[in-house]
Amino acid sequence: MLLRNNIPLTYIFGKIKKELLFVIGYSIGIVVLYENFHVTRISIPVAVPALLGTIISLLLAFRSNQAYDRWWEARILWGAIVNDSRTVSRQILSFVDNPYGLDEIEEFKARFIKRQIAWCYALSQSLRGFNARKGLEEYLSAEEVAFVKKRKNVTTTILELHAMDLKKALQEGWINKYQQIEIDKTITGLCNHMGGSERIKNTVFPVTYSKYINMSIHLFIVLLPFGLIEYFGYMEVPLVVAIAAFFLLVEKMAVHLQDPFENKPTDTPTTTICRTIERDLCQMLDDNKIYEDKPQTELAPVGSYYIL
Repeated sequence: MLLRNNIPLTYIFGKIKKELLFVIGYSIGIVVLYENFHVTRISIPVAVPALLGTIISLLLAFRSNQAYDRWWEARILWGAIVNDSRTVSRQILSFVDNPYGLDEIEEFKARFIKRQIAWCYALSQSLRGFNARKGLEEYLSAEEVAFVKKRKNVTTTILELHAMDLKKALQEGWINKYQQIEIDKTITGLCNHMGGSERIKNTVFPVTYSKYINMSIHLFIVLLPFGLIEYFGYMEVPLVVAIAAFFLLVEKMAVHLQDPFENKPTDTPTTTICRTIERDLCQMLDDNKIYEDKPQTELAPVGSYYIL
């Protein structure tokens, strides 16, 4: 997502520069015909584009709300992933008893928590259409990496490894069945959050609805100069450009917000969230070296901004 507070105008209007160039040329052509060639019959009542603009405003408001709801739901799901990642790590550290300081049990705890970090990064990569297996060697053992490579769905496989380790801990007597049930509930929550994120990713916003609104906006822009030319003359050009830019920008905002996992500046910042999870879980594990030595990669520059 965009990190800085002040978004430059070049970035904002760069999204609609082609449309604005068309509007400028089109509105200048209309005013030249009216003022220089005295083609006065092209004027229409201003109420016509005004009525159409009112209808489009209502449709855009509804669409923007629906797009924001998708974006906000994605953010809620990833907030829940943060909480459940912390919870499952705390449960592993507090539930698993190791009165004799056995190395095997300590390795189990570290393996489980590092695997949870890997799951978060893998889910982030998968949702954005990248290679979910990239970088897993940093958190998983060689046996786990080999197991994951045999499966198509990386994130589901990592949760399966969680379940296998949890079963082993119960069999070895490191946890009791009630503790195993509580940890399994947290893992189930992680699976539900993953499913919710995948639902948003794979559910396409109705294309026909978007197309109809886009066509309505362009019809409104085409009619607008004819309604203003009689009252404003040459001043009609900047006025039409300003009104058209407003409608086009609102539409673009809705288009960007409706897909929060497309590696755009308006994305849910999953990479930043993963780094927060990694920092907190390593702190709980008392192993900060993993986080501190990790290079700050996967920053995609957008002008003077960065996507995380």
